[in-house]
Amino acid sequence: MIAGAAAVLGGVLGFHRLVPNWPGRIGSLVESFLPWGGVLVVVLLVLALVRRSAVALVALLLPVGVWVDTFGGLLLPGEEHGGRELVVVQHNASDENRDPAGTARALIGSGADLVALEELVGPQVAVYEKSLAADYPHHVVRGTVGLWSKHPLSGERIVDIKPPGIEEGWSRGVRAVVHSPDGDLAAYVAHLPSVRLGLGGLASQRRDESATLLGRAIADESVETVILLGDLNGTVEDRGLRPLTSQLSFAESGFAFSFPAAFPVARIDQVMARSATVGRIRTLPATGSDHLPVVARVALE
Repeated sequence: MIAGAAAVLGGVLGFHRLVPNWPGRIGSLVESFLPWGGVLVVVLLVLALVRRSAVALVALLLPVGVWVDTFGGLLLPGEEHGGRELVVVQHNASDENRDPAGTARALIGSGADLVALEELVGPQVAVYEKSLAADYPHHVVRGTVGLWSKHPLSGERIVDIKPPGIEEGWSRGVRAVVHSPDGDLAAYVAHLPSVRLGLGGLASQRRDESATLLGRAIADESVETVILLGDLNGTVEDRGLRPLTSQLSFAESGFAFSFPAAFPVARIDQVMARSATVGRIRTLPATGSDHLPVVARVALE
């Protein structure tokens, strides 16, 4: 039984792309929690040791090898790139955040060059603008997303990632050119539609459609270096984000599970890049949001 479970787990880890995405986008659901396959490997390993099953231990070599090959690099400290790099923070600040000023102070403490925020609503926007102004004199807010920068910005514009069927006025994408000392880069901030898990499976169609629109916008970007920061409501393994992960690199090191803040099980807050390398990614302590902020070093090529 243990050997059979190990074989199935190894097959899922190694060939998850072959899992059909229907019904209920089951493929995306499996991919969202792939890193937790390591926990199942440990449980099976303990059972195999307790039962002293040599067959089960041999069978476990497959899922162990696949998991280490897929996720083992994230456990390493990551390379020190040095030189031309930016520190960036991505945070869904939550439209129910009761302490935006405290959240701003926590983000300033990261020493980031760029801060991307989502779910900016009502009077919270003014609080963030006031609280971040001294450290981040340049910023842009469009709809419910914003970017704060230590370096000058230009070319600010809305990025239309609204999928069909969503009401007018929904605006969750912004782009600006950051004029850093090491060269210009296009920074995108995006908040893709939420997904829901129900009896019918994973409801992610609108998220997937929005990811496609965002992927097209980035593919058409004329500035060579691109950094995408956003709550993408999906992990980098999720095939629904393939329009982005197929053309952008992501973190070399660190799991940085960011949601939900009370017990994080997945990183849906992402930092991705083109013509740049995202190094180790990590989370910051909880703020007044249901997401944890993530911070990463991005080495410019």
